Amino acid sequence: MIYLDSNATTQVHPDVLEAMLPFLTEHCYNPSSGYSAAKIVKNALDQARQQVAALISAHPEDIVFTGGGTESNNSALSYLAGQATHKKIITSAIEHSAILHYSEHLCSQHGFNHEKIPVDSGGRLQLDALKQALSKDEGAAFTSIMWANNETGIIQPIEEACELSHQARVPFHTDAIQAVGKAPVDVSTTPVDYLSLSGHKFHAPKGVGALYIRNGVSYQPMLHGGGQESGRRSGTENVASIVGLGKAAEIMQQRLAEDQFRSIAELRDYFEHSLLTQIEGVTINGAKDQRTANTSHLSFQGCEAAGLLILLDEYGVGCSAGSACMTGKQQPSHVQTAMGISAQQAKSSLRISFSIFTTREETHIAIEAVKKAVHKLRSVQGDSSVGPVHIYT
Repeated sequence: MIYLDSNATTQVHPDVLEAMLPFLTEHCYNPSSGYSAAKIVKNALDQARQQVAALISAHPEDIVFTGGGTESNNSALSYLAGQATHKKIITSAIEHSAILHYSEHLCSQHGFNHEKIPVDSGGRLQLDALKQALSKDEGAAFTSIMWANNETGIIQPIEEACELSHQARVPFHTDAIQAVGKAPVDVSTTPVDYLSLSGHKFHAPKGVGALYIRNGVSYQPMLHGGGQESGRRSGTENVASIVGLGKAAEIMQQRLAEDQFRSIAELRDYFEHSLLTQIEGVTINGAKDQRTANTSHLSFQGCEAAGLLILLDEYGVGCSAGSACMTGKQQPSHVQTAMGISAQQAKSSLRISFSIFTTREETHIAIEAVKKAVHKLRSVQGDSSVGPVHIYT
């Protein structure tokens, strides 16, 4: 299969797997044990912490390993809500469900109010609206704005949003899960207080992530137990996966430094240009110059996304739809609604996400597959048909 769904997950890099294997076999020891063999495992955790820190220009001691992006997001928001003196949560309108659903939990169970900051038609946060929300008399518990959107790849003005939040003396968290390893993320120049990342978005295994906590910022753990991770996340460490996360961070840092993501952007642009010039009624959704290099969000007039996905799967191409199914009724995703995309356009949209392993030959084959699928679907479907929609994360 030609895999074009890397925003959902990425394949484990061969070098990552090689780095992990010894910690699934001979180095099986608990890193908290006192004998010499266990020190090898402990040293491997220390190295991985350094590698992850280097990827975002952080200090190693500010990295806490977690079970993935959702845990990182939930644990940061749980702490911020628990110590808050104000009952208002501020997020963007396009956050991932790991942020939105936890915010809903805080509202329904703990009496918080949730203010969602709108985005413009390009999918970018409206900073004036954020400034206004932060200036209101009731204050805010925290601000959480994603670094890059999982559906569109649109990169948000995090530095400006963080500055506005800090000016209002409100803690700032960012869900950077779709940005880390794909775009420059530097916490030394963008002083976020908390940052979430997830390994399986940049060629590490699933089930491992990290929470960055800026030095000097307070934090209390969500998980209590043996006091691992300097008391900030109890539970025996998932050593092999953490080692894989570190190796993946090292690989992606080198690729970013060498500007190798430019080649991914060139493939994406070639893909988009080919479809725009060879198929009528194709629209690129979102700000084209403010995206992660690997992401393309397209709408195809007169086509149901569900039908396109079925045909593309038959043709050996895997990608995601650009709409979500809500209570059995086809509706635009909350991201597309926030961007002002019409329901008709939204239900015809696909998310195409490339990776470092995508080749030009695969991209060419995918272009031909999309052309074939659109032609076939338009010949039998037309603009008015309806159908189920694939849910993606």
